[in-house]
Amino acid sequence: MTTATSATTTAPHRSLGAGFLQHARTRPDRIALTIGKRAYTYAEGADIALRWAARLTDAAGGRPRRVGVFAHRSEASYFGTLAALFAGAAFVPLNRRFPVERTRTMLERADLDALIVDEKSLPQLPELLRGLARQPALLLPSADGESLAVAGGGPVFGAADLAAAAPLGQPPAVPPGDPAYLLFTSGSTGVPKGVPITHANVRAFLDVNQDRYRLTAADRLSQTFDQTFDLSVFDLFMAWDAGARVCSMDPIELLAPYSYLEREEITVWFSVPSVAAVLARRGSLAPGRMPTLRWSLFCGEALPCGTAQAWQAAAPHSVLENLYGPTELTIACTVFRWDPVTGPADCVHGNVPIGQPYPGMSALVVGEDLAPVADGGTGELCMAGPQTSPGYWRAPQLTAERFFERDGRTYYRTGDLVRRQRDHYVCLGRDDQQVKVGGYRIELGEIEAELRRAGCEQAVCLLWPDPATITAVVCGADGDPQELAGAAAGRLPAYMVPKSVRVIDEMPVNGNGKTDRNALRAWLDDRAALV
Repeated sequence: MTTATSATTTAPHRSLGAGFLQHARTRPDRIALTIGKRAYTYAEGADIALRWAARLTDAAGGRPRRVGVFAHRSEASYFGTLAALFAGAAFVPLNRRFPVERTRTMLERADLDALIVDEKSLPQLPELLRGLARQPALLLPSADGESLAVAGGGPVFGAADLAAAAPLGQPPAVPPGDPAYLLFTSGSTGVPKGVPITHANVRAFLDVNQDRYRLTAADRLSQTFDQTFDLSVFDLFMAWDAGARVCSMDPIELLAPYSYLEREEITVWFSVPSVAAVLARRGSLAPGRMPTLRWSLFCGEALPCGTAQAWQAAAPHSVLENLYGPTELTIACTVFRWDPVTGPADCVHGNVPIGQPYPGMSALVVGEDLAPVADGGTGELCMAGPQTSPGYWRAPQLTAERFFERDGRTYYRTGDLVRRQRDHYVCLGRDDQQVKVGGYRIELGEIEAELRRAGCEQAVCLLWPDPATITAVVCGADGDPQELAGAAAGRLPAYMVPKSVRVIDEMPVNGNGKTDRNALRAWLDDRAALV
């Protein structure tokens, strides 16, 4: 079954970041960003980013192609992103909380021209650059002359160099088909896969959402996501396109965000549902507790009905919406508006529907043979439209597996099982080993590959005993099975490390000779019952 909505009329192409510069000219004294108690105006932010962009251009001898941003919730992370865009490059967010080897793999695959590094990420820099075949230029906004000794073999610009640079006069024109950013997500082979998102992709997303939410310069948006999570692009560029303010929250403030929301007068909240679910379980979502919110938005994983109800009561003046979309479809591609009266009846398996496709996006629900299922039937959701990524970064075989052509459109296979009910879609789960935990999309096969590498013959990862817990079952392991998890922890982000590792003598298989995951779950249940 295909559902297509007509595309909205879009403005002439504007590259990502153009809105920030426009407001730096027209609203220079308005606050663009707050980090802790530090506030940056649009004029100040543009000056910083344009100076850094000039050095990026100097280092590349012209327009750079890709610039890494190795920083976290700092001046370097936010204005480094803008600097890359102003220089005409795609930004590649990197996270110091990831294992260094994983980050180095991303550096190698991205083939960076330059790397912007903040103060707290500097200690990892020597190990990160060691052995790289191509050393990127380095921009170190918080480094003095002595600390530059840690640098690699490329050009290095420290704090004094960046402050002395003349701001880039005019950002280069960037074709709409060029990448705006390159994100790396979990890969089933054990190697992160790159997803390039073009300026046209993200501009289509922003135009649809600006039309939907009608943000103004008076709005203040929460920034709950790490920049390695593509949902952060919504916070930053929805705000900066509207001349609004982004408020970067310290992760610890998510445990009790009420005073922060009140102090910063937040009007637009955006987070993964698990943040709200934790608050609801604690009984913290008291009615009327978040009166400043006018939009409450959730994305990244299933939104439980009870969580939506509790949050709506706590933010009674806000409109609550559930967004859905994988990175390959640019942040989000469907949306469901919660109705406190009728919403609970729309929920399936206790979760809020994912809603209707965005204007311009087409949905196709297919069976295993990619043939459309009957109306109301269950199948894999595939989507096409202006937000669809051109494919995986330098991985044509993987692209061919997940993208296909039909009726002149390129569809992406989401791997999510859905059913259409009335005028919207409900998500029923995954049809493969790709899962979401804490809002992060994870290929269980990547964790399994790391466990095998750490010293076992076979490894199978499951979400057990609940959808938020990764449990590994292994066989043919040498030594303590928990040591396998410890070894994997040195190569995987914390959210991908199994909570526990269980040993089985032999993996159960089904009639096709494939590992029987249902049998493994039953085995785990039986063992738990004996405890």
